[in-house]
Amino acid sequence: MKPLYIWAGGKNKMIPKYLMDPGIPYSGYDTFVEPFFGGGAMMVHIYQNNPTVKKFIINDVNAEIVGLYTAIKTNVADFTARMDILQAQYLPLSKVDRKKFYYDLRKEYTTNWTQWNATDESATLYFLMKTGFNGIWQVNQSSNGRFATPSGLLNQTVKVYDKDNVLEWNVFLQKVDIYCGDWYHCASAVQGSAFFFMDPPYRDSFTQYGQIFDDNAHISLINFCKHEDLKGNTVFYCNRDAGDSFYTTHQGHLALSYYNVTYTAGRRKQNKDDAGVITSQTAKSAREILLYSPRISSMNCTVDVKAEKTKAKKTTTKVAKKPKPILDKDMFVTA
Repeated sequence: MKPLYIWAGGKNKMIPKYLMDPGIPYSGYDTFVEPFFGGGAMMVHIYQNNPTVKKFIINDVNAEIVGLYTAIKTNVADFTARMDILQAQYLPLSKVDRKKFYYDLRKEYTTNWTQWNATDESATLYFLMKTGFNGIWQVNQSSNGRFATPSGLLNQTVKVYDKDNVLEWNVFLQKVDIYCGDWYHCASAVQGSAFFFMDPPYRDSFTQYGQIFDDNAHISLINFCKHEDLKGNTVFYCNRDAGDSFYTTHQGHLALSYYNVTYTAGRRKQNKDDAGVITSQTAKSAREILLYSPRISSMNCTVDVKAEKTKAKKTTTKVAKKPKPILDKDMFVTA
């Protein structure tokens, strides 16, 4: 099983780095919780490597994304039937006609979606995501707040989507609780031992759906992670380092690692000539952080390090751990 779609900011490229430092725990919890779901790369990794997890909990503030997973969980036959129809209409077309097909369908999706039931609506969204510009979620003034990403390369040859993968997701989702809304409502309801993977919007950007997640929201989330760690749960909180000591100021007793990364979508450096005309774009380097439970170093994080070194270079720097503070319930609030 693999993620259903490419997602800007997804963690596929970060997982090999996490495996080497600090390690990804494969025991010590029976519930995996991902309150900012996005593309779900980490959840897929946990599912494939930790068979002892009894329950998965996912949440996203984007109702369209949540509807997609709900449709696959509850009505996969009609979901794939709708995808097959759209795929059969699309594949024989020339690239010019494919582009028209895409934008006509996108217009229907943003202005006349009530013509479909919930499953067909979600399948239509999935088709647009698979043929739209890779991994980017955009809305515009005329889209009623709904998915309005431009078309992608439109160069599919034999298929638009992996039907077998969708069917695998249907089986997996039977053990997943799906929420839509504020992260706190799903995270605070967890019973038993849990691994919380927190991947909120980057501090220096809006969310992909136009929502604001400001520094106060990040501080609330970090304090929640501290609280859960002291309860004996396991936490990961990842984000981008803005170079302003925000994370060393707020990390508390949590451990902190840094990772050098290169963004290949959405954050490209523009190269201009003397007249200011953009001549090319190159990937932009940055640094990401991970706040995590210090106990992870003693947990089961078995990994073939030699194999993982072929996927990513180890570019981490650890920060000294701080003494445990005393936390109380007033230290975190809902975002």
